[in-house]
Amino acid sequence: MSEQASTPTQQDLDTLSRQLNRPVRDVVEIPARCVCGNPLVAATAPRLTNGIPFPTTYYLTHPVITAAVSRLEAEGMMRTMSERLEHDDELARAYRNAHEAYLAARRDVGERAGTGPVPEIDGISAGGMPARVKCLHVLVGHSLAAGPGVNPLGDEALAAIAPWWTAEKCYCVGAWDADAPVPSKDLSRHVRRLDAGKD
Repeated sequence: MSEQASTPTQQDLDTLSRQLNRPVRDVVEIPARCVCGNPLVAATAPRLTNGIPFPTTYYLTHPVITAAVSRLEAEGMMRTMSERLEHDDELARAYRNAHEAYLAARRDVGERAGTGPVPEIDGISAGGMPARVKCLHVLVGHSLAAGPGVNPLGDEALAAIAPWWTAEKCYCVGAWDADAPVPSKDLSRHVRRLDAGKD
């Protein structure tokens, strides 16, 4: 995706807020889009403007994909994948490489965002990488952003949601209320100030 295509517009930010039903924050780029152009994934700065470190660089936003991945989690796919990592050396090696790729991508996003180093999350990627699987949404977001062949378990999960979502078709109509007011109240735990509770 070209840099211009990945740069979020105000319309992108409004769409993301409607998709998530909360105001988005510190979005640096849109690394994956629907065939219609709507965002699928948001890339977030590794340090939010309120000072809080934010390790989840690639945040899955599209409600249809999010719901489909939640089905996989409910069916136990994370447990099965974590067990496979314990016994499949080749898979474990590829997953460690995905972890390193995620860290490199975060550094790149941080540079573009101008946040500088974030020592609190050095060496920590997301989704349970590199040793286990604790969030398929993170892995699918990574696969959509990075493309096939980077995150093997993200690629597997992406293939497994094909009954509900595929990259070749638009699933946006009705997935969120495109005419609703853009959400302005953020109930996320990440809105607290880094120094909350201090006098």
